[in-house]
Amino acid sequence: MCITFVRMHPYISAIHPLNDTPRDLQSDLDAVAAIKAVPLILDVVCKTTGMGFAAVARVTEDRWMACAVRDDIAFGMAPGSVLEIDTTFCREVRANRQPIVIDNVAESPDWCSHRIPRLYGFQSYISVPIVMPDGECFGTLCAIDPKPTWLDNPQVTGMFKLFAELIAFHLDAGRRLAARDASREDEHNAELRDQFIAVLGHDLRNPLAAIDAGTRLLQRTPLNERATLVVGQMQTSVKRMSALITDVLDFARGRLGGGFTIERNAVELAPILAQVTAEMQTALPSRRIESDFSGLGTVRCDAARLAQLLSNLLGNAVTHGAHDSP
Repeated sequence: MCITFVRMHPYISAIHPLNDTPRDLQSDLDAVAAIKAVPLILDVVCKTTGMGFAAVARVTEDRWMACAVRDDIAFGMAPGSVLEIDTTFCREVRANRQPIVIDNVAESPDWCSHRIPRLYGFQSYISVPIVMPDGECFGTLCAIDPKPTWLDNPQVTGMFKLFAELIAFHLDAGRRLAARDASREDEHNAELRDQFIAVLGHDLRNPLAAIDAGTRLLQRTPLNERATLVVGQMQTSVKRMSALITDVLDFARGRLGGGFTIERNAVELAPILAQVTAEMQTALPSRRIESDFSGLGTVRCDAARLAQLLSNLLGNAVTHGAHDSP
């Protein structure tokens, strides 16, 4: 039996260019292209076995994609070309993590009537899984030829397995390097963001201080009822913005390793906490806030930090608490 392998063979209908490469497959294509040893591996495979076509393929559940190709028999594939997964043996290789080796299709009772060899017109075939260190099967190292070739021997299968392991090693190293670079970039971007926040916070204090001074000046000027209300609302907004800037700067200091600045002094707790509660009540007159600060006494603490703490807790209670309860 003789099967002639030519370009007008019906196999061509199963080959498609990968015009709309998904991002993950494109990254896999690029990863294999970055391995300088792959062309040499394919060259050695073809010269050692005498086969005319060899490829490194990315194999998923529903796609077979050529990532690197050595084609001396005009098979018609190039990096990025896709085969319908059901027209290949590689799905089985991927699932079982075991090679498929065929010396001579015509003389094999298992393969002589199989549709895939007839579809592509090959007589010899070998496909070895490329298994990553974490157990993922990336794809296969495979080769075909229209003439029979003695492949089912320890020398050839051992060579293919060794090359598959080498490719897997390089792919894993590339992934680790990319992940490390991405992590460093994320850390660098985070540091730049925190520095920007810190600078922005400092720069906002000056215009905010000007607004605060302006509202205080307006309060000493005779105003009508409406203007008095607006100025009062502006002062409330200034206080909120000032507290927000303080929070942002604290966050930036913490992220940048500067820590928090604490000023401890002996202070009466009740007046500080009562002031925070009063400000919150003024800002939200529709909500009922009940407080009891009796018997707290004097404590050595940072009064501003403590006021900020209560303001945040009370703000959360107002935001998330029931509106019909105190």
